[in-house]
Amino acid sequence: MEHLLDRLLGVTGAPTVWLLGIALAMIASCLMAAGKPATLEELDEMRNKLAHRQRPLILNNDGNEPVYYCTKVDRDEFLSKRTSPLAGSQVSSIFYCTWSSGFGFFTHNTQIGEVFNTKEKPFDKNLTQELLDAGLDPLQMVIDWCRDNDTEVFWSMRMNDVHDGSYPPMVPQWKHEHPELLMGALNNRPKGAGDGRAWAGVDYAREEVRDRAFRFIQEVCRNYDVDGIELDFFRHLYYFKSRAWGNEVSQLERDKMSALISRIHRMTQTEGLRRGRPILLGIRVPDSVDYCRSVGLDVERWLAEGWVDLMAVTGYFKLRPWEDSVALGHSYAVPVYCCLSESRLKAAAGKIRNAPQTYRARATNVWNAGADGVYTFNAFDPDSAMWRELGDPGTVKSKDKHYFANVRGLWGANAYSKGGEQYRTIPDFSPERPIKLQPGERAQVSFPVGQKLAASAADGGDPVCALRLQFSKLGQAGDVQVQLNAKGLQSPEADGDWLEFPVEPTCVKLGANEIVVTLGADAAAGPVWTDSVLTVAYGSVE
Repeated sequence: MEHLLDRLLGVTGAPTVWLLGIALAMIASCLMAAGKPATLEELDEMRNKLAHRQRPLILNNDGNEPVYYCTKVDRDEFLSKRTSPLAGSQVSSIFYCTWSSGFGFFTHNTQIGEVFNTKEKPFDKNLTQELLDAGLDPLQMVIDWCRDNDTEVFWSMRMNDVHDGSYPPMVPQWKHEHPELLMGALNNRPKGAGDGRAWAGVDYAREEVRDRAFRFIQEVCRNYDVDGIELDFFRHLYYFKSRAWGNEVSQLERDKMSALISRIHRMTQTEGLRRGRPILLGIRVPDSVDYCRSVGLDVERWLAEGWVDLMAVTGYFKLRPWEDSVALGHSYAVPVYCCLSESRLKAAAGKIRNAPQTYRARATNVWNAGADGVYTFNAFDPDSAMWRELGDPGTVKSKDKHYFANVRGLWGANAYSKGGEQYRTIPDFSPERPIKLQPGERAQVSFPVGQKLAASAADGGDPVCALRLQFSKLGQAGDVQVQLNAKGLQSPEADGDWLEFPVEPTCVKLGANEIVVTLGADAAAGPVWTDSVLTVAYGSVE
């Protein structure tokens, strides 16, 4: 039918207009009979229903399997690395990124971009070209698996990935040919960027860049049966040369990016009608409208115009409570998914934050905020228990958890937008930003808890809770007084530089909880409060 329509549209002449009208009517009739949208209105109605389908757990896969992990040219081996073990899990959607590094390198069969087939180290194990030559397209293999396993599949494109700023083999030939479209050069790095790789980013103020991005996306929509497209703006948040060099993004530049989003939206409508099924459009962006505007992304306009079907928020950093993003998206009838990416804190602080107990606590907070689902990034172990836990608040309810004031740390907010931390409304307390205590003075930190811990036996019974506080240069435990939600905590046990206070579940609130630490007036100056965690133990097996 598509080929018939193409032929008819390519014919001219008065009689043909009459024939074309008859043909279009017949096609519309066939589409309606087949349950497919025949008009834009019908397509948008179907699109809206699909946008609001339940997707409790989204897994973003960065598509590294063919580059790093495949050892042979084999479909089952490729899928085993990150996909096939997910069968029967709570993962409702896979957002698959086909490498997408360097703005133009992909591992799917592209004619618009460039196939990432280099064998230069550290990519000497790259089997992308061999897989494609054998008819094993990574994107198509994931799509086929998703179709066989009732799983939604999006293609995810990193809108300005700058990993190539560190690895010369990752710089596409197109960039070598068009250095004038980049943020800078290896020997001329942008002065306003906190990431030394920013020079390799492309400038979306240039029409050539916006058009190329559009054609990457259009090609996938035409050649692959995906349920949707995700525009991943978090990788990385450099979009305009003006900002990278320390200047403000202009409204004209924001309008240029908005025009691109509108164009992509219209294209998904066109291609959706062509194939008889909608192509949804998702975005992943920072969780502050003002921060987004500072880097050139007019996200609220995109939502208001109806160009976006679903929104995922956060990545390297988090600026606001989940509730704010949920309220924003829902005010425009757009589903919101909260991204749980790995902590970028170092050593033991990072290890405990990347533990299963912490992911459960974070997911619990996401569900309590009213989000439409959990979105994961940089979590790829297909055998991890998280894929059978995080998508259902009931599943994690009676499992051990760790609640922190700050999981991710601070990297990134200022790197992508000078002064970006001004948009933060949540605590920045972590080992990166400890609190120096002063004799006789109070220090206060809040953290969210997404479930009511005092429970009936039918709900799993009360857990064993403890508030663990980490200090450096603390003379003795008695030098500090600790309160949780205005209740004094007593009898701490020392564990290295941690003090552990037993906590009754009834002392913990659903929502915001306040820790107050007071250094005694007679204590020596110098102690530093470095970290805190509420541990909730049901005795679940890890």
